[in-house]
Amino acid sequence: MPDHRQVRRFYDDEYYASESHPSVVPWHMRRVATRLGLSKVDSVLDIACGTGDWLAELQRQGATVSGIDISARAVARAQQRLPDADVREGVAEKLPFDSRQFDLVTCMGSLEHFLDQPRALQEMRRVAKPGARFLILVPNAGFLTRRLGWYGGTGQVAIRETVRPIREWTEMFDAAGLDVQAKWRDLHPLSRHWICRGPAWTWLPRAAQAGALVFWPIQWQYQVYFLCQAESA
Repeated sequence: MPDHRQVRRFYDDEYYASESHPSVVPWHMRRVATRLGLSKVDSVLDIACGTGDWLAELQRQGATVSGIDISARAVARAQQRLPDADVREGVAEKLPFDSRQFDLVTCMGSLEHFLDQPRALQEMRRVAKPGARFLILVPNAGFLTRRLGWYGGTGQVAIRETVRPIREWTEMFDAAGLDVQAKWRDLHPLSRHWICRGPAWTWLPRAAQAGALVFWPIQWQYQVYFLCQAESA
């Protein structure tokens, strides 16, 4: 298993090495942000915030935002983009924030890459206020295309990627004291950017897969949003 230094090096030198890293929040994530019903009194922490795309959308929705990422390169870009936000460099397993501070904690497509996922969830709960909400996006081992052997993982599989079925994610959240309130589909592949990447001959099957996600049951989805709430002590 890699250590945090190796993970940091991967994200600094490979994942965020290009200045042209995507910086547009997909339409579906914008809908998800709206669905959260944020207001100016809400404080939000995004863990593994990257270059701040999701944070920028949450701020646009009215929330006071903070973020953390293991990559110094990503943090520098996020700080430049969001000078009013509190964005720090660090790891999810040891968050540099006070306890009981945030109304909402998000972790979008990153928990599966953490070295100690239960510890990261404990830290998420520590920094959240009593009754806070958590929005966590994770990959689903039951993804139909994966089960058929047509999908092998993201580019981050090179460093670490843990994919679990929905049941196991739910059990992990329960063990951390997070009660799952709802599960939502991730429909970001329903976009021209996702469909029209790679060789042109792949565009039609990618479009068919993206459209199928709308109709597939939650158990077959590529990724799933878990909306959770901290259980009472």
